[in-house]
Amino acid sequence: MLTGIDLQTYLVFVSAAMALILTPGPDTVFVLTQGVSAGKRGGVASALGVSTGILVHTTAATLGLAALLRASALAYAAVKYAGAAYILYLGVQTIRRRDEFELSGGASGGAAETADPTATGPTATDADLASGYLRGVTVNVLNPKVALFFLAFLPQFVGSGAGSGVGAATPAVEMLALGGTYAALTALYLGTVGLLSGGVRSVLRARPRAADGLRWVSGSVLVGLGAALALESS
Repeated sequence: MLTGIDLQTYLVFVSAAMALILTPGPDTVFVLTQGVSAGKRGGVASALGVSTGILVHTTAATLGLAALLRASALAYAAVKYAGAAYILYLGVQTIRRRDEFELSGGASGGAAETADPTATGPTATDADLASGYLRGVTVNVLNPKVALFFLAFLPQFVGSGAGSGVGAATPAVEMLALGGTYAALTALYLGTVGLLSGGVRSVLRARPRAADGLRWVSGSVLVGLGAALALESS
């Protein structure tokens, strides 16, 4: 292969990555709540943000920056608490922002459509997609467990290629290629989650009471995730 990793090892990596990606975790829950609150496009944007965060972690692992989190309890704690605080903030904002879950057209007509994050208006749509994307990046990057995971996971598949002469890829290039593959698989899976959860939002357009309850559930789930991250042992 181009990266110097033999095909068999690469297929093993893809299989292991898919098994890990398909296991429900904080990223899946985050994209699910974002899709429900912001619609299909917002959910997909959040999924792409999470995938970008994976590329950041891959780069950090390649450069050795992730090793600092493993070596320094202070650095690990700082990132962990920053991530927990941000997820808690998103949860509280989800509970407080009733407008994000105003799914019924009601008497306001066009105004409700303008407030809808899935509306086709260029300004509202661009702002919503950018916000969802940045949220996804931030939530993923500020999770030190993800950084340590890639630091431990990717090197297991590096250096397995038979070729080591001129033109052979360096371990850094191989790690970046593997991380890119993991990010692409993640985008495919979480993008599907975002689309499906956005469909739930469409179903609830005429059910404002159900939407209000879902707002509380979504916000509470994010608060729970943030609290769990803050309280877990290093």
